[in-house]
Amino acid sequence: MKYLIDTHTLLWIVTDSPKLSARAKMLYLDEQNTIFVSMASLWELAIKSSLGKISFEMPLEDFVEEHIRGNDIEILNIELPHILRIEKLPFHHRDPFDRLIIAQQIEENLPIISADEIFDAYGVQRIW
Repeated sequence: MKYLIDTHTLLWIVTDSPKLSARAKMLYLDEQNTIFVSMASLWELAIKSSLGKISFEMPLEDFVEEHIRGNDIEILNIELPHILRIEKLPFHHRDPFDRLIIAQQIEENLPIISADEIFDAYGVQRIW
């Protein structure tokens, strides 16, 4: 099965955080699943890192190589249909990164692994 992970889910996976649900961890560890992270999540991490809101033990480039590519997480690129979908979304959520992730989830028909309950307002499949 294919899944899209939210930004916080990615961070909790790579840090083995106790905030990560048992179900999310199980889905991530199942080698039969394909896990995607949005390019929007990487963009969000880059912005938050440059603003000092988040810090890594390594440059973001190394973080991507080690924790994303090194763990066989696929990067879901941002495509025109994703952008066009944003215009049609209701404003249940104002965060631009999450709105893009929601649009990608809808366009790609991928369940999302996220603790963010606001995603439910969009009628998408959220797993936690």
